[in-house]
Amino acid sequence: MSAPPARVLVVDDHAAFRAAARAVIRAAGLQLAGEAASGEEAVAAAGSLLPDLVLMDVNMPGIGGIEATRRIARAHPRQAVALISSDAPETLSAAARSCGAVAWMAKEDFSAAAVAELARSAGRRRRG
Repeated sequence: MSAPPARVLVVDDHAAFRAAARAVIRAAGLQLAGEAASGEEAVAAAGSLLPDLVLMDVNMPGIGGIEATRRIARAHPRQAVALISSDAPETLSAAARSCGAVAWMAKEDFSAAAVAELARSAGRRRRG
């Protein structure tokens, strides 16, 4: 018997990206756990929805993706959070590298294959 598909929470302040992410998640054979448009919403949703994987935009108003990731990683250490940004990897700050995210992905590289791989990593994290 195969495991149920990973549940993914999408966090981005742009509705167009969230819509694209829904399509990518479906194409990857994953389940959408929910969506959030801010870091504050992400922290609350991570606690109530208990997703396997959180796809977190870095640059958002409010507490932002890095601080939201830090809070989720502290409160729910088995949830995998992957940072997503339109910024280049070399511009990633030390805070982003140390906030508890398990991966970083450029939005231009966002694909069903990449999200499926993140979900497999998240599954190993939950079982570990």
